[in-house]
Amino acid sequence: MKFKRLVIVLVILLIICGIIFFCTRDRQEEVVQGEIIPEEEISEEQERKTMISLYFKDKQTGELTKENRMIDVKVLANNPYKALVEMLIEGPKTENLQGTIPEGTKINDININGECIHVDLSKEFINNHEGGLDNESKTIYSIVNTLTELNEVNFVRIFIDGEENLGFKDGNVNFQENFQRND
Repeated sequence: MKFKRLVIVLVILLIICGIIFFCTRDRQEEVVQGEIIPEEEISEEQERKTMISLYFKDKQTGELTKENRMIDVKVLANNPYKALVEMLIEGPKTENLQGTIPEGTKINDININGECIHVDLSKEFINNHEGGLDNESKTIYSIVNTLTELNEVNFVRIFIDGEENLGFKDGNVNFQENFQRND
Protein backbone atom coordinates (compact mmCIF):
# COMPACT_ATOMS: atom_id res chain seq x y z
CA MET A 1 0.00 0.00 0.00
CA LYS A 2 2.80 2.43 0.90
CA PHE A 3 4.63 1.54 -2.31
CA LYS A 4 1.51 2.25 -4.36
CA ARG A 5 1.08 5.71 -2.72
CA LEU A 6 4.73 6.52 -3.33
CA VAL A 7 4.42 5.61 -7.02
CA ILE A 8 1.26 7.76 -7.36
CA VAL A 9 2.97 10.75 -5.67
CA LEU A 10 6.02 10.37 -7.95
CA VAL A 11 3.82 10.16 -11.06
CA ILE A 12 1.91 13.28 -9.98
CA LEU A 13 5.20 15.14 -9.34
CA LEU A 14 6.53 14.15 -12.76
CA ILE A 15 3.31 15.34 -14.42
CA ILE A 16 3.50 18.70 -12.56
CA CYS A 17 7.18 19.16 -13.50
CA GLY A 18 6.39 18.32 -17.13
CA ILE A 19 3.55 20.86 -17.23
CA ILE A 20 5.74 23.57 -15.68
CA PHE A 21 8.55 22.81 -18.12
CA PHE A 22 6.34 22.98 -21.21
CA CYS A 23 4.50 26.12 -20.03
CA THR A 24 7.76 27.94 -19.32
CA ARG A 25 9.26 26.87 -22.65
CA ASP A 26 6.20 28.14 -24.54
CA ARG A 27 6.44 31.51 -22.78
CA GLN A 28 10.09 31.88 -23.71
CA GLU A 29 9.26 31.13 -27.32
CA GLU A 30 6.46 33.73 -27.21
CA VAL A 31 8.88 36.39 -26.01
CA VAL A 32 11.27 35.70 -28.88
CA GLN A 33 8.41 35.51 -31.37
CA GLY A 34 6.73 38.60 -29.84
CA GLU A 35 9.49 40.92 -31.02
CA ILE A 36 8.10 44.36 -31.92
CA ILE A 37 8.53 45.28 -35.54
CA PRO A 38 7.83 48.95 -36.34
CA GLU A 39 5.24 49.59 -39.02
CA GLU A 40 7.58 52.06 -40.66
CA GLU A 41 11.27 52.64 -40.36
CA ILE A 42 12.42 55.34 -37.93
CA SER A 43 14.43 58.00 -39.68
CA GLU A 44 17.74 59.29 -38.36
CA GLU A 45 16.09 62.63 -37.70
CA GLN A 46 13.42 61.02 -35.52
CA GLU A 47 16.08 59.14 -33.57
CA ARG A 48 17.87 62.38 -32.70
CA LYS A 49 14.82 64.10 -31.18
CA THR A 50 14.28 64.62 -27.46
CA MET A 51 11.56 66.29 -25.40
CA ILE A 52 12.43 69.33 -23.31
CA SER A 53 10.30 71.42 -20.97
CA LEU A 54 10.48 75.20 -20.77
CA TYR A 55 8.50 77.31 -18.32
CA PHE A 56 6.65 80.45 -19.40
CA LYS A 57 3.90 82.62 -17.95
CA ASP A 58 0.33 81.76 -18.93
CA LYS A 59 -1.34 84.93 -20.28
CA GLN A 60 -4.72 84.06 -18.76
CA THR A 61 -3.86 82.63 -15.34
CA GLY A 62 -0.51 84.34 -14.77
CA GLU A 63 0.93 81.02 -13.56
CA LEU A 64 4.10 79.39 -14.82
CA THR A 65 3.21 76.76 -17.36
CA LYS A 66 5.32 74.07 -18.96
CA GLU A 67 5.78 74.16 -22.72
CA ASN A 68 7.09 70.86 -24.09
CA ARG A 69 9.14 70.92 -27.28
CA MET A 70 10.69 68.22 -29.43
CA ILE A 71 14.19 69.32 -30.40
CA ASP A 72 17.23 67.77 -32.04
CA VAL A 73 19.62 66.46 -29.38
CA LYS A 74 22.49 68.19 -31.19
CA VAL A 75 21.12 71.50 -29.86
CA LEU A 76 21.91 70.28 -26.34
CA ALA A 77 25.25 68.66 -27.16
CA ASN A 78 27.75 71.41 -26.26
CA ASN A 79 26.06 73.25 -23.39
CA PRO A 80 22.50 72.11 -22.65
CA TYR A 81 22.07 74.71 -19.90
CA LYS A 82 22.89 77.60 -22.21
CA ALA A 83 20.66 76.17 -24.96
CA LEU A 84 17.68 75.99 -22.57
CA VAL A 85 18.15 79.54 -21.28
CA GLU A 86 18.54 80.80 -24.87
CA MET A 87 15.18 79.19 -25.69
CA LEU A 88 13.65 80.91 -22.65
CA ILE A 89 15.01 84.26 -23.88
CA GLU A 90 13.56 83.62 -27.37
CA GLY A 91 10.15 83.06 -25.80
CA PRO A 92 7.35 80.52 -26.15
CA LYS A 93 6.01 78.95 -29.33
CA THR A 94 2.51 78.62 -27.84
CA GLU A 95 0.24 81.66 -28.26
CA ASN A 96 -1.33 81.59 -24.79
CA LEU A 97 2.11 81.81 -23.12
CA GLN A 98 4.42 84.77 -22.75
CA GLY A 99 8.13 85.05 -22.07
CA THR A 100 9.43 86.05 -18.67
CA ILE A 101 13.00 87.08 -19.52
CA PRO A 102 13.36 90.84 -20.11
CA GLU A 103 14.19 92.04 -23.61
CA GLY A 104 17.86 92.54 -24.35
CA THR A 105 19.02 89.97 -21.77
CA LYS A 106 22.14 88.14 -22.85
CA ILE A 107 23.89 85.12 -21.39
CA ASN A 108 27.41 85.92 -20.21
CA ASP A 109 28.22 82.47 -18.87
CA ILE A 110 26.56 79.30 -17.62
CA ASN A 111 28.39 76.53 -15.81
CA ILE A 112 27.59 73.79 -13.37
CA ASN A 113 29.19 73.54 -9.96
CA GLY A 114 28.17 70.29 -8.28
CA GLU A 115 24.37 70.21 -8.36
CA CYS A 116 24.12 74.01 -8.64
CA ILE A 117 24.16 75.79 -11.96
CA HIS A 118 25.56 79.33 -12.12
CA VAL A 119 23.74 81.54 -14.62
CA ASP A 120 25.50 84.84 -15.38
CA LEU A 121 23.20 87.25 -17.26
CA SER A 122 23.70 90.76 -18.63
CA LYS A 123 22.51 93.83 -16.71
CA GLU A 124 19.45 94.07 -19.01
CA PHE A 125 18.02 91.20 -16.97
CA ILE A 126 17.46 93.58 -14.06
CA ASN A 127 17.40 96.96 -15.85
CA ASN A 128 14.68 96.02 -18.36
CA HIS A 129 12.50 94.05 -15.95
CA GLU A 130 8.99 95.42 -15.36
CA GLY A 131 9.27 94.77 -11.62
CA GLY A 132 6.80 93.59 -9.04
CA LEU A 133 7.24 90.62 -6.74
CA ASP A 134 4.99 88.30 -8.78
CA ASN A 135 6.63 89.13 -12.12
CA GLU A 136 10.12 88.83 -10.65
CA SER A 137 9.31 85.46 -9.10
CA LYS A 138 7.89 84.18 -12.39
CA THR A 139 11.07 85.29 -14.18
CA ILE A 140 13.35 83.57 -11.68
CA TYR A 141 11.33 80.36 -11.51
CA SER A 142 10.93 80.09 -15.26
CA ILE A 143 14.74 79.73 -15.34
CA VAL A 144 14.97 77.57 -12.20
CA ASN A 145 12.16 75.16 -13.12
CA THR A 146 13.47 74.80 -16.67
CA LEU A 147 17.04 74.03 -15.61
CA THR A 148 16.04 71.71 -12.76
CA GLU A 149 14.23 69.51 -15.29
CA LEU A 150 17.76 68.18 -15.89
CA ASN A 151 18.65 65.42 -13.42
CA GLU A 152 22.00 66.86 -12.41
CA VAL A 153 20.64 70.31 -11.48
CA ASN A 154 18.99 70.94 -8.11
CA PHE A 155 19.83 74.60 -7.54
CA VAL A 156 20.32 77.74 -9.64
CA ARG A 157 22.46 80.74 -8.69
CA ILE A 158 21.99 83.99 -10.64
CA PHE A 159 24.79 86.44 -11.33
CA ILE A 160 24.59 89.78 -13.14
CA ASP A 161 27.66 90.64 -15.22
CA GLY A 162 29.71 88.35 -12.99
CA GLU A 163 28.54 89.94 -9.73
CA GLU A 164 26.96 88.00 -6.89
CA ASN A 165 24.30 89.16 -4.44
CA LEU A 166 22.52 91.57 -6.74
CA GLY A 167 18.78 91.64 -7.26
CA PHE A 168 15.97 93.35 -9.10
CA LYS A 169 15.78 97.15 -8.89
CA ASP A 170 12.83 97.31 -6.49
CA GLY A 171 14.53 94.96 -4.02
CA ASN A 172 11.67 92.45 -3.88
CA VAL A 173 13.80 89.56 -5.10
CA ASN A 174 17.56 89.38 -4.64
CA PHE A 175 20.03 86.81 -5.86
CA GLN A 176 21.92 86.18 -2.61
CA GLU A 177 21.10 82.50 -2.35
CA ASN A 178 20.63 79.47 -4.53
CA PHE A 179 17.14 79.05 -5.94
CA GLN A 180 15.41 75.67 -5.71
CA ARG A 181 12.63 74.34 -7.89
CA ASN A 182 9.19 75.80 -7.14
CA ASP A 183 6.28 73.71 -8.40
